[in-house]
Amino acid sequence: MGVLRRIRRLRRRDAVLLWQALGAVLLARAHLWRGAHGDLRRLIEAHPIPDPALPASRADLAEVAWSVRNAARLVPGATCLTQASAGQLLLARRGLATTIRLSVPAQAAAPGRLAPHAWLMAGDIIVLGGTAEDYTRHRTLHDFTLPGART
Repeated sequence: MGVLRRIRRLRRRDAVLLWQALGAVLLARAHLWRGAHGDLRRLIEAHPIPDPALPASRADLAEVAWSVRNAARLVPGATCLTQASAGQLLLARRGLATTIRLSVPAQAAAPGRLAPHAWLMAGDIIVLGGTAEDYTRHRTLHDFTLPGART
């Protein structure tokens, strides 16, 4: 079944979420492909976070995670960093503070091979990037936190 046919079968709200996520994934992918990570950060950080202490609802997090994961399947090269950036942008548009956490596995799969990974976190909740079990096997390198976000 074609992608467009499957999208047409979605409820209207889900289709809108998917199209918004596709736009965010394409935007993030284009910036990262061009090496314009700083421009992407400024774009995300331009969204005001009215109350950083306000926790994101599980429904908001689940909607964004679902839409970004599915939109990323349509974009070649939509890596974990692309997905985390797109998710952070979508949640920032909703006024929700999140953190992109870059990490590496605590134990390398092969000597001399670095395998960095990006996670989207809302407080201590993993929104995108993998499971809690996966996360425990990683060491944090750097956080890209929206102003006011809890880490």
